[in-house]
Amino acid sequence: MTEAGAALRVLIADDHAAIRTGLRYILESSGGIDVVGEANDGATAVRQAAALRPDVVLMDVRMPGMDGIAATRSVVADGLAQVLILTTFDVDDYIFGALRAGAAGFLLKTAEPGVLVAAVRSVAAGDAVMAPEAMRRVLDAYVALDRRVAGPSGDGSGVAGVDSGAARGGPPSSGASVLREELTARETEVLVLIAEGLSNRQISGRLQISAATTKTHVSRVLAKLGCASRTQAAIVARQEGLV
Repeated sequence: MTEAGAALRVLIADDHAAIRTGLRYILESSGGIDVVGEANDGATAVRQAAALRPDVVLMDVRMPGMDGIAATRSVVADGLAQVLILTTFDVDDYIFGALRAGAAGFLLKTAEPGVLVAAVRSVAAGDAVMAPEAMRRVLDAYVALDRRVAGPSGDGSGVAGVDSGAARGGPPSSGASVLREELTARETEVLVLIAEGLSNRQISGRLQISAATTKTHVSRVLAKLGCASRTQAAIVARQEGLV
């Protein structure tokens, strides 16, 4: 994480040079953001992330060779950076693929410059960002899957053999035992607030704790639940009836 007062470090991964140039201009013109590298494919993005250790990788999806979803999975798995997906397409495969891979955010390239800059800062601060178009898809899919899994009687008999956690793009549904046995009372409070969509700063204010303490709690919650992103943790919380 960037030290207080230091510029955010961003790596841009996109196979179009003109787009990379435009994104660099938008980010660096905003002040407080340094674009430390560029990549034109997923494999290069992973190597650059390992070498440069940016705070955020701004990742396109459709790139030659290793695509952005696979690259995101590698970057997140190795703890190299937060990943903000930025793509022209809002198709379901991209949205849910990005979430499963552990992306912290998903935006369309039609987003206004101010929205993009704010998203980069939010992701760097440990918050989740979702384009309104994508959020509607996620919520619709969640509601539809809840109905399928619950079945007509609401007793979970709707779809035999469905692992609801994995189907939603989050971890398997062993979250209930983890919630009972491993999360502290405070961590459970933090999980609920994550599921309600609160940022780290808002959680700090709600619980009257420092930003550093909030960050520690969020990190522990994600680790204990086996989640790669706040969105996955929120899905577990909703799946277990906490919100």
